Amino acid sequence: MTIIREEDLIQSIADAFQYISYYHPLDYIQALGEAYEREESPAAKDAIAQILTNSRMAAEGHRPICQDTGIAVVFLKVGMNVQWDARMSVQEMINEGVRRAYNSPDNMLRASVLLDPAGKRQNSKDNTPAVVHYEIVPGDDVEVICAAKGGGSENKSKMVMLNPSDSIVDWVIKTVPTMGAGWCPPGILGIGIGGTPEKAMLLAKESLMEPVNIHELREKAASGAKLSRVEELRLELMDKVNALGIGAQGLGGLTTVLDVKIMDYPTHAASLPVAMIPNCAATRHVHFHLDGSGPAHLPTPRLEDWPQVTWKADTNVATRVNLDTLTKEEVASWKPGQILLLNGKMRTGRDAAHTRIADMLEKGEKLPVDFTNRVIYFVGPVDPVRDEVVGPAGPTTATRMDKFTRMMLEKTGLISMIGKSERGPVAIEAIKDN
Repeated sequence: MTIIREEDLIQSIADAFQYISYYHPLDYIQALGEAYEREESPAAKDAIAQILTNSRMAAEGHRPICQDTGIAVVFLKVGMNVQWDARMSVQEMINEGVRRAYNSPDNMLRASVLLDPAGKRQNSKDNTPAVVHYEIVPGDDVEVICAAKGGGSENKSKMVMLNPSDSIVDWVIKTVPTMGAGWCPPGILGIGIGGTPEKAMLLAKESLMEPVNIHELREKAASGAKLSRVEELRLELMDKVNALGIGAQGLGGLTTVLDVKIMDYPTHAASLPVAMIPNCAATRHVHFHLDGSGPAHLPTPRLEDWPQVTWKADTNVATRVNLDTLTKEEVASWKPGQILLLNGKMRTGRDAAHTRIADMLEKGEKLPVDFTNRVIYFVGPVDPVRDEVVGPAGPTTATRMDKFTRMMLEKTGLISMIGKSERGPVAIEAIKDN
């Protein structure tokens, strides 16, 4: 019988969420490096170079890969011969580990979990509670997978109840373009097939925890070995999704996904549940075992294992923009695909800020910030630590601000917006009109 101590699980969880906040899985990074070498689109190649450069900087500085440090997801397989030396429940131990990780003074992580989701939506301040999935299995240890899933990719999750005669491939290829680029490709698609609706979703999520190994499957197919139907689906979907040309960060290109993962489960004769969940470019998960000998040991990856790709701004083709003297006429002169190098002060804000602005304008109140001829960046940065001026700060999905776009352009003096992914028809119409 193995005894797992309370503190060992708590510390292992805390270490794991810190670890994945700044270390990409090497299989993902190496696959992305290969995609960089293959890429023919200058914009997509540039985007991949930025992701790889950011990844190395995060690994070197032990600061988050992405400012959306995710909701904590934990998969547990508990051996039937395990006994707990603990006062807390397993959920409470995991929550305590998440709490320690997200409040670490050396690498503060952004707490994104809101309590009372249909009501006050109050931040829990420590990213708890975690979402925990349990399985009781034969054995003498505890297998743990920790993942941090950002909202941009989670929000693009899809689920459908197909007829048994329907094509899974057709549904995926029809659905992926509707996800836009807010899930931050290149990433991984997780697909769950069968069971019941909730089982299919869980299968899709769990499949994302597996390593990037589509290249091994290609080698198996090339050798003439017989493939299972799931393996055939993985290869077919990989090729057809990438043929859509969505590309890195939605900029067009050869690589939208680095792998397609599929898990299936027996289902009702009348049913074909299919779920699809993407993993974004901030692919964050780690796998370890607890055997009673102490906390998990997570190996430090070697920086030399990162692809030798470094991004630099191409100042020969970029247009320099002074945000402090920007005019409507200058904004109107910009063309799609143009590269801008920004200098000066920008405003920042996202959902909550825009809601407050709308409330104040409706009440006839004066805004505390002047937006006249200014730019707003849709961002929610991680808190700074040590001598940082600002913590890691990347763009959030611009689509969530679509309903506020006309108000901002017509009532505040704002003249430009910075964010990621596509804009919807409501925002596009407001931009055209202004």
